[in-house]
Amino acid sequence: MPITPETLAPIDHFHGKGAIATEELAAVLQPRESDHVLDIGCGIGGPARWIATKYGCRVTGIDLTAEFCEAARELNGATGLADRVRILHGSALALPLPDDSIDRAYSQAALMNVSDKQGVFREAFRVLRPGGSLALSLAGAGAAGQPYYPLPWATATAISFLATPDEIRSDLLEVGFEIVFVRDTGAALAVDLAPVLKQLETEGLPSLGEHVVTGENAKEWRINWARSAAEGRLSMIEALARKPA
Repeated sequence: MPITPETLAPIDHFHGKGAIATEELAAVLQPRESDHVLDIGCGIGGPARWIATKYGCRVTGIDLTAEFCEAARELNGATGLADRVRILHGSALALPLPDDSIDRAYSQAALMNVSDKQGVFREAFRVLRPGGSLALSLAGAGAAGQPYYPLPWATATAISFLATPDEIRSDLLEVGFEIVFVRDTGAALAVDLAPVLKQLETEGLPSLGEHVVTGENAKEWRINWARSAAEGRLSMIEALARKPA
């Protein structure tokens, strides 16, 4: 079987909804073939490769975990995308990119580990060209209290920094972005995750999934995520903002 972004999709999209979540985020971002797109917190590069293939654009992915960056580069080569997907090791709080160099940027399921989200947005604003867009998808704080831990991004509250939709909106505005929308899709996510939760509790993990990379503890993480979403202990924040032209 050839190695393609499609065949890798079950294991290289670090999101409970897999490549479907990437497709939804890309539909919001709407990259063009001529665009240079930035993935903030790219993991092993699944979304970056998927978007580069689907839209024909160039994608630069940045991640703080050196091992993820190394794996992403290997997979870029294996899929024949090394010329269009570049991976840089670095921090979202100090992006290794020049000012006004990116057309569109996104961050998917990565900012829950960052306490200084306004700092991330400030860096995204800096590297985006005037008129450029930033799309976000991240788990957020829920109204029903603390979620169940461990979760896919954190084993305990001390390393989990969950914001509310209003806090995300405020931080984006503070650094200069214009808000297109900020919304909570947690209720819809809980519905989507209900059959996933049932399968995990009755059948366990599927043969292929992100647990191939993250380990067997993924079963407990995913059950806690689905339960927390169902009980309103997590929100799901989606946002689109623009740097003024």
